[in-house]
Amino acid sequence: MNDIIQTFCGVLLPFLGTAVGSAAVFLMKKELNEKVRNTLFGFASGVMLAASVWSLLLPAVGMSEHLGRLAFLPAAAGFLFGIVFLLMLEKATDQIERRAGRRETGKSADTMLLIAVTLHNLPEGMAVGAAFAGLLSDKGTVTAASVMALSIGIALQNLPEGAIVSLPLAAAGKGRVRSFLYGTLSGAIEPAGAALVLLLSSLLCPALPFFLSFAAGAMIYVISKELIPQSQEGKIGALPAVSTAIGFLLMMIMDVVFS
Repeated sequence: MNDIIQTFCGVLLPFLGTAVGSAAVFLMKKELNEKVRNTLFGFASGVMLAASVWSLLLPAVGMSEHLGRLAFLPAAAGFLFGIVFLLMLEKATDQIERRAGRRETGKSADTMLLIAVTLHNLPEGMAVGAAFAGLLSDKGTVTAASVMALSIGIALQNLPEGAIVSLPLAAAGKGRVRSFLYGTLSGAIEPAGAALVLLLSSLLCPALPFFLSFAAGAMIYVISKELIPQSQEGKIGALPAVSTAIGFLLMMIMDVVFS
C-alpha cells in the first residue's frame, strides 16, 4: 500500500507544479521575475539531469547485466529512441505553434496553444512513470529518493511553465479563471503519460530497461534543448549555472545517502 501511495503522489507532483504555477495568474499581473524563473529552470535542470543518470540510465544498464559486455545495448537503444521520439514530437509541436501564430485571436488559437504545451509535457510524465516502474520492479536498481527527486525536479520546472502559459492568456483578455484552467490542463497529460508507461512496463517487464533509457533520452533532450538555454536568457550572470550545479549535487547526495 505504501508503494501505491508513494507512486500516486510522485506521479501527481509534476501536475501539481503546473497547477501552482498557473495559479500565479491570480497573484501577478506580469510575468515571473527573470532571475527567479531562470534560477528555477537551472536548479530543475541539475536535478533532472542527475536523476536521468541515476534513476533511469544506470538502473537500465544494471537490469541488463545478464547480457554481459552487451548490457549497454537495451539502454543505448532506448536512449536513442527517446531522442528520436522527442525530435518527431518537436516537429509536430512546431507545426501546431505556427498554426496558432497565424490565428492570433479566437478559440482556435487558444486550443492550438494548449495542444502545443500539452505535447511538450508528455515526455516528462513518461519519465516519471518509467522511474516509478523501475522502483516497483523490486530489482533494487532504482531508489525511492532518486525517483522522488526526479518528480520534484520536474514539478519545480513546471512552476514557471504554468505561469508562462496562464499569464499571457490573462493579459490577452481570456480571464483569470479560464487562463488558470488552460495552464493547469496543459500539465494533465503528465500523470496520464506516467500511468501509460507504468501499465506498459508491468505488461512487458523484460522491456523495462528500454523504457527507463527511453525516458532518459527524452529527459536529457528536453534539458539540453530547452531548460538550460531558457535558464540562460537575459543578463543574469552565473546564478542559473550555479543553481544547476547545486541541483545536480543535491540529487547525487540524495541518491547515495538513501540508496
